[in-house]
Amino acid sequence: MIKQIRLSNQAKEQLIRLKTRTGIPNWNVLCRWALCVSLQERTSPAPVEIPADSNVEMSWHVFGGEYHELYWAALMERCFKEGLGTSPETLQHQFRLHLHRGISYLATPGSIRNIRDLLALTSPSD
Repeated sequence: MIKQIRLSNQAKEQLIRLKTRTGIPNWNVLCRWALCVSLQERTSPAPVEIPADSNVEMSWHVFGGEYHELYWAALMERCFKEGLGTSPETLQHQFRLHLHRGISYLATPGSIRNIRDLLALTSPSD
């Protein structure tokens, strides 16, 4: 299981903007939303190197809270379905890719302007 999560500076800046727009004060809550947004996408995230160059760091348990096992299971299922395997290295790498992709999606200009926009992501679309 992942022990520590350190974000890139770009993700940190994007989360700062999201915190302002949504009023959600905690990094981990926004990161949970970001992971879920990315995991629901049909495509795989681009296999790019993501630097861990910010001072934003949290443990896996802080990230996932009381539902950390569900986030882990969702990540494992996604990796399994994509035929990537579920080695610790693969899971850690895919987690970083999905987390950062999700943060980028949420931070896209005009995407999330307030907390209502974030909540709208949970509504089924026609």
